[in-house]
Amino acid sequence: MQSYTIGQAARLLGVSADTARRWADAGRIATHRDEGGRRLVDGRDLAAFSVELAQSGTGEEEHPYTSARNAFPGIVTAVKLGDVAAQVEIQAGPHRLVSLLTREAVEELGLEVGMQATARVKSTNVHIDRA
Repeated sequence: MQSYTIGQAARLLGVSADTARRWADAGRIATHRDEGGRRLVDGRDLAAFSVELAQSGTGEEEHPYTSARNAFPGIVTAVKLGDVAAQVEIQAGPHRLVSLLTREAVEELGLEVGMQATARVKSTNVHIDRA
């Protein structure tokens, strides 16, 4: 399972690194230390926390999370596979994006809950790029 540094987790949550550290210190985000002593957040824990945070609407920084290229870097929070089609959900800061794509595409990208990914929006289509 992929793990994220506090700084990476903060970027994916759309908050400052200081806020993410405070949440970790308060026990809101579970962390563990790597061999170098850095605090890491498990991808599944970060995915669950990002959904909880978005639903509560208590983010410290309430500004739009956008880019000129309509890219929304975030964390995969759900993958639902059908026989042919699939649904992937990404939490990008306060934004929840859902993409319908082929099962084959999800398998080729190796998408799973807790991974970092970027949703790219063009018109009414959402494209997923693996980070």
